[in-house]
Amino acid sequence: MARVLVTDGEQRAALAVVRSLGRAGHTVVVVSEHRGSLSGASRHAAATARVPSPLTAPAGFVDGVLAQCQTHRIDVILPIAEPALLAILEAGSRFAGYRCPWPDLSLVLCVQDKARVLAAAPAAGIAIPAQTEVQDRAAALALEVGALAYPVVMKPSRSVGGAAAARVKLSVRHAASATELRRELAAMPEAAFPLLLQQRIIGPGIGIFLLRWEGRTSATFAHRRLREKPPSGGASVFRESIAADPALVACSERLLDHFGWSGVAMIEYKVDSATGTPFLMEINGRFWGSLQLAIDAGVDFPALLVSVATGAAHVQTPPYRVGVRSRWWWGDVDHLLARLRHSPAELALPPGASTRAQVVRDFLRCGAREDRGEVLRWDDPLPFFAETLAWLRGR
Repeated sequence: MARVLVTDGEQRAALAVVRSLGRAGHTVVVVSEHRGSLSGASRHAAATARVPSPLTAPAGFVDGVLAQCQTHRIDVILPIAEPALLAILEAGSRFAGYRCPWPDLSLVLCVQDKARVLAAAPAAGIAIPAQTEVQDRAAALALEVGALAYPVVMKPSRSVGGAAAARVKLSVRHAASATELRRELAAMPEAAFPLLLQQRIIGPGIGIFLLRWEGRTSATFAHRRLREKPPSGGASVFRESIAADPALVACSERLLDHFGWSGVAMIEYKVDSATGTPFLMEINGRFWGSLQLAIDAGVDFPALLVSVATGAAHVQTPPYRVGVRSRWWWGDVDHLLARLRHSPAELALPPGASTRAQVVRDFLRCGAREDRGEVLRWDDPLPFFAETLAWLRGR
C-alpha cells in the first residue's frame, strides 16, 4: 500500500480521492489552505495539515507540501486543483523523490490552453464551436462586435491566468448583445487574454472520462449533466452515468494522444439539441468535481491511478453501471435559489429554460434508488457537516 498526499482538501474531488484511497487501504494525508477542510474531516484521512494557498503563495505552498511529504514519508502526490498542480510541476526537481502521475509542465500547459486544444480537435474528428480569438485588450476594443452571432460565450483560453503569485482564477461569461459584449470586454482583466468568443451551443453537457497510461486506456466513464451551478453552465450539481459512445471515446483518445497525454482527463462536450452533434468545450487534465459519481458507478479512477503510478500491471476496468445519479446537495440548493431569485435573462439561460415551478418540482423529485449523495455518506458523515457549516457561514 502507498502513502499518498492529496492537496486542496477543501475540494469535493479531493474528498472523493481520499475516500477511494482510504477504502483501498492506502494511507492518505490531506493538505489544504483552510482549517477544517472537507476532506480532512473524512475518517479516511490519516492526517491533515494547513499549507499556504497555491494560487497566491505558490512558493510557500511548495515548502508546506514538501514538509508534509518528508514528515509522512509520502510515495505519491495527487494535486487536485489547477494552481496546486502548476505549483508542484513548476517546482520540478524538488519533488524528484515522489511520484506525481502527470506529464511534465509544458504538456500540462498545452492541454490547459483551450485555444490549442480546440485547434487540434478537428484532426481528431471532433466538432468545435464557431469562434473568434482575441489576443489582448487592444484587439478586443478594436473588434467589430456587430458582426458576431449572439449569444456569445466569452471564455478565457486558460482557467487560471497569470504567472506564479500573480495567478488569478478566471470564469466564463455570456453576452446576449453587442452592447453587453462591449461592456464585458472592457471589464475583463488582462489575465483573461487570449480570449475565445464562441458560438453558444444549446444542449446538454456530457463528459468522457479517461485514464490513459503508456498509450493505453485503463479506464473509461461517461456522464450527462442534469443541473449546473451557475445555471447557465458551470460545475455540475446533479448528473447521471451514461453509456460512453464508442466513437466519441475513440475521438477523445486521439485528441489526448495528439498531446501525448498520460494520466486522468475529462473531455467535456456540449451536444447540440438541434443536430445531436457533440462539440468540444475543453480538456480538464486532472480529477474533476463530479469524480464521486464515476466511483459510485464502478470506475475507481483514484485507486486505478495510484495503482498504475506505483508499477502495477495495466488492467482494463470492467463495465460500469449506467443510470447512477449523483447529487451535490448544497450546490443543488444554490442552483435552486438562483433560479428562484433571478429571471432566465438575468442568468443568461438559453431559450426554453425550465420555469420556476418545474425547477422546484425537479429539485424535490430527487431520491430515486439509484441516486447518491456526493458528500453526505452515512459511513463518513463529518465532511457533510463541515460543508454545511461552511455553506451557512457563506450565507
